[in-house]
Amino acid sequence: MTKEERIQKSETRIFKAVFPNTTNHYDTLFGGTAMQLMDEVAFITATRFSRQRMVTVSSDRIDFKKPIPAATIIELLGKVTYTGNTSLKVRVDIYIEQMYTEEREKAVSGEFTFVAIDENKKPVKIME
Repeated sequence: MTKEERIQKSETRIFKAVFPNTTNHYDTLFGGTAMQLMDEVAFITATRFSRQRMVTVSSDRIDFKKPIPAATIIELLGKVTYTGNTSLKVRVDIYIEQMYTEEREKAVSGEFTFVAIDENKKPVKIME
């Protein structure tokens, strides 16, 4: 399988409903909750690409472009954007969908870096 095919096959989409227990006093999704969900989607994407043990080593510039209101559906989309010897980067975008209309817009974007590790938690080459 080519690298491009692996990137395509590892693309990850998760949908969530934004309920009041995940929102702040402005009735929008907590930023920390959004970041946790993004890291989870990035981890799944990295693992699906490499099929190895992966750990987050950094998050690069997370841009909150729009608040995410309660009572909306969000889609988190993860895609591998870079691969190195032992590391890779995953971009995660969050899209807001209104529940009862076709309206959809990008709300948050960020990139996460992962390293492949062995059973001793030492970096190892990503198999391609």
